[in-house]
Amino acid sequence: MRVAWTLLWKDLATEWRSRDRLVAMIVFSMLVIVVFQFGWPPMKPAEMERFAPGVLWVTYVFAAVIGLGRTFAMELENDAMTALALAPGTRGWIFLGKAGATWLLISLVQAMTAFVFALFFRVDLASGIAGSALVAGLANVSICSVGTLLSAMSVRSRFRDVLLPVLLIPTLIPVLAAAVRGSTATFAGQAAPFDALQPLIVIGGIYSILCFLLFDFVLDE
Repeated sequence: MRVAWTLLWKDLATEWRSRDRLVAMIVFSMLVIVVFQFGWPPMKPAEMERFAPGVLWVTYVFAAVIGLGRTFAMELENDAMTALALAPGTRGWIFLGKAGATWLLISLVQAMTAFVFALFFRVDLASGIAGSALVAGLANVSICSVGTLLSAMSVRSRFRDVLLPVLLIPTLIPVLAAAVRGSTATFAGQAAPFDALQPLIVIGGIYSILCFLLFDFVLDE
């Protein structure tokens, strides 16, 4: 457990000093919103609320891919992957530390993205902000779990920038579908429906446990 907390603190402190991942994700999210703004046809407010969750979650997922691609970049650049593998204790705690730091960074970027999205598209997100945060937090568990595992698998590949999204996005399709369904309700000021929260909880739990157990073998490779 101490290894997980140490890695989480190390990643957050390093990111605070460099802000490489954070700036890249924020800038990409803003650019996607601007592109959608110019490509968006004129719509009534009711129609806008209906399509907004899908647009926002597409932005979230692609911004997360950028952040996940840099999860093990520092260890690779400093040739510290071997040292990481030699850390005492179960290697699954390394996974938890990395995934936890990524979860916090992605959640921060999503909060900023939602604020800018609401300004550009004139969508009221304040009424369902608690439900939207719950949906995003649960979905991020799956995104960060699978993303951290696949990032460790692809970090040594020459094609890691292409390999990660190709492997990651298909695994997130059920998560994305449930997140969009839940966000559609919260954007309308309603409570997040259980039929959207249940798959997020179940899939997030399954992905987290599997990635925790499989990370030992991935780090060996």
